[in-house]
Amino acid sequence: MAFTLSGDDVCQPTPPTPLPLPYWVAFSPSAAKLIGLELNSSGLPVDTAWLDLLAGNTLATKQIHFDKPLATVYSGHQFGVWAGQLGDGRAILLGEINRQELQLKGAGKTPYSRMGDGRAVLRSSIREFLCSEAMHALGIPTSRALAVVGSKQGVRRETMETAAVCSRLAPSFIRIGHFEHFGSLANVVRLQELADLLIADHYPECRSSQEPYVELFKSICSRNAVLVAQWQAVGFCHGVLNSDNISALGLTIDYGPFGFLDQFQIDHICNHSDHAGRYAYHRQPQIMHWNMACLASAMLPLLELNHSADESQSLLRDALGIFPLAYAKQWQHLLRSKLGLQSEEDKDVELIEGLLQAMHDSRVDFTNTFRSLSTIRKEAKIEEIALRDQFIDREQIDQWLRDYLLRLQSEMLDDDQRKSFMDRMNPKYVLRNHLAQAAIEKAQQDDFSEVSKLLEILSKPYDEQIECESYSQAPPIDMQAVAVSCSS
Repeated sequence: MAFTLSGDDVCQPTPPTPLPLPYWVAFSPSAAKLIGLELNSSGLPVDTAWLDLLAGNTLATKQIHFDKPLATVYSGHQFGVWAGQLGDGRAILLGEINRQELQLKGAGKTPYSRMGDGRAVLRSSIREFLCSEAMHALGIPTSRALAVVGSKQGVRRETMETAAVCSRLAPSFIRIGHFEHFGSLANVVRLQELADLLIADHYPECRSSQEPYVELFKSICSRNAVLVAQWQAVGFCHGVLNSDNISALGLTIDYGPFGFLDQFQIDHICNHSDHAGRYAYHRQPQIMHWNMACLASAMLPLLELNHSADESQSLLRDALGIFPLAYAKQWQHLLRSKLGLQSEEDKDVELIEGLLQAMHDSRVDFTNTFRSLSTIRKEAKIEEIALRDQFIDREQIDQWLRDYLLRLQSEMLDDDQRKSFMDRMNPKYVLRNHLAQAAIEKAQQDDFSEVSKLLEILSKPYDEQIECESYSQAPPIDMQAVAVSCSS
């Protein structure tokens, strides 16, 4: 259900700011199915009013009328430091369609914009659109992107750019930051309303528990633990895991300076504003766990309704212990599957970590290395395996391959069956930064064909798509160390 809490201390009525002369930049027919949109032969809405609605120029189409657009308040920790009140600074929630909340990102100022202009620019909107849909195709929980609408209206960032609005869909955009906001104010009434809303609409299994709020906390922890394990398995770096950017439903949200790993570096930093490497690839599980601790602190007053302070802290401390267990279980399952292992053996983690260490030491391509493992036959001779040529330390990878071939002997699948299984676990296509940048540069010249082509390729990330082979290749040398800023 839509965000149904009301009151000036929770949200503010926020009509979008019109965007002059809007035009379609990108549209996702797949996301459109979620809200039952009728599309024409070009894959765009039959009702042309949708262009103006998704630009923020109207609140109605033939299908629906939104009468209460709003922006919500939340707080949070940014780079580990309490930032106080934040809120939807450039996101406006229009309302709900088919149990999906529709939100416009970049549709103008809100009461929580602070010093910002409430706008988003074309480049960041394209990146969010493509990555949202790519993550969905990879099977990773995420907000969806319905469309990007552009305009020639100027927006100043480091330089003058053009404005765009990205429309996003999710069952709910409630964040850890919403809990932190009311927790910081010791507003138990609002905390209880927020928790009850989540239980009623998204976590009904918690309702029958003797400790529903503890169960809600455990469920949120579990979902986010599984989510970050999925990120690690595909080499995805979020870039800004501030607590206010963490979904209470365990969705990937707020795409900013994200990046998929090219050359594997365990401590890769995708956000050039992250000078200390707080959100580096290998720290993502730890940081997500830390964010769950922030949630526990915010929810503490809820438990104190029925327990002493000490009892409440003990219950939440014990519940927080579910995170590392859920993460480890999911990570091991995913990495075993990426290696084509369907059974479990004690030394599997050592085998997984050995490969990651070799990949890190030789800076080999993350996605292509895992994809190529499916071509290795059980009876292969080490010197005949092409993958070893990608590694600088030949002795290191040869020893790993010996261990891997020995491990495969205990698996029941034959080579062809295992290849089919592994190719469903290891994508061939991910949204590499250089691919997104090429699409952005064309779009800045009013050519949106590359955005559409990337959307089509990334919608089938596990398929071979022979005609698109170049899109699976590692970036050229001059694009291998790209880091992205938060500016959008």
